Amino acid sequence: MNKNKIAILGGGNIGTAIAKGFIRSGIFRSEDIAITRLSSQPTSDLREMGVRVLYDNTEAINDARFILLAVQPRQAGKLLQGIKNHINSESQIIISVITAFSFSEIEDIIGEGFFIARIMPNTAISVCESMTCLAANKPADGRVTEVRDIFDRMGSTLIIEEDMMAASTILSSCGTAFIMRYIRAATQGGIQIGFHADEAQLISAQVAKGAAALLLQNGEHPEQEIDKVTTPMGLTIKGLNEMEHNGLSSAVIKGIVHSFGEMSGIK
Repeated sequence: MNKNKIAILGGGNIGTAIAKGFIRSGIFRSEDIAITRLSSQPTSDLREMGVRVLYDNTEAINDARFILLAVQPRQAGKLLQGIKNHINSESQIIISVITAFSFSEIEDIIGEGFFIARIMPNTAISVCESMTCLAANKPADGRVTEVRDIFDRMGSTLIIEEDMMAASTILSSCGTAFIMRYIRAATQGGIQIGFHADEAQLISAQVAKGAAALLLQNGEHPEQEIDKVTTPMGLTIKGLNEMEHNGLSSAVIKGIVHSFGEMSGIK
């Protein structure tokens, strides 16, 4: 068993993003990453990364310390049935990024005695800027730290209880799209007031990045930062109030809560 090898079972968007993050961060060498795809799927993007592309899940996990499950929930049962007799509970760590597939559902198929971590990253993991939430079926096990250390090198990691995984899916994973939509809207506004599209996008994206950095580094409430740039009768407060009159905060909250409510319909 090679502690420096990982098998990613499922080479879709999130599996590929995680592989890119592994390579970018230097956690794993590209040749120590095996990714499986269906034979009907293209592989040129993965091969350009230098990873091993395989079509047999059991072959992929044979010499890997970490087994990362990155398929859709409807594919999980078949995948786990296929590898359950080839996993070593003592030497291998199972990491699942499968949405809404619980520890008990995994254990019902492969049996108990395995250390399993469920993670919910987002696609920014490919550039080592993910917010990854992590839960473990054995919270006191030292391997929790081993897994957390990996994902801390690709952004930030928060240990949570399993019953918060659905909420983390919405706020962390879906959250990337929500923020992107704001940046897109700000870009469109920037174009309307005179910037070229590439200039407006650069400004909007960097402003979003800077605003997030202020909160992460200073640890202050967003309103404290807002107060620093809203002067009496100023342009900022006029723009903010116009956005609020049109439902900005309400729309964001409703969108997050609505997505969370839809989680039960995934399976």
